[in-house]
Amino acid sequence: MGSMGDEVGEAIAGELRLMDPSVRMSRALARQLLDPHFVEVGASGRRWTYEEMLAALPEMTGAAEDGPRYEPSEMVGVVLAPGLVHLTYETTIDGNRARRSSLWRRRGAEGEWRMYYHQATPVPAEG
Repeated sequence: MGSMGDEVGEAIAGELRLMDPSVRMSRALARQLLDPHFVEVGASGRRWTYEEMLAALPEMTGAAEDGPRYEPSEMVGVVLAPGLVHLTYETTIDGNRARRSSLWRRRGAEGEWRMYYHQATPVPAEG
């Protein structure tokens, strides 16, 4: 088993991979990073299940190689228990900001890290 810093690093690496257009476009690659019990509450307020997210991800913002990309900032993680990491950060994409929170857990014989829960909350435009 790795150290707590390693666990946070593994979760951050997975989070960043999920922002990569090549992963977002590939159901097979995204499946490796999402827990089968995955749930998301998106910035729109919609609740997404594992299958819904895998089906929609290639069409979502950030999936096109030549389109807008997620720009994460202030990403930090905390080990809640062995094999369970909570990440918080902000993203900007196409001028829209959101505060994000993810739970990552280590599963399977190989100890793969997968996103179990994700929530995005829009940040209102400053004015």
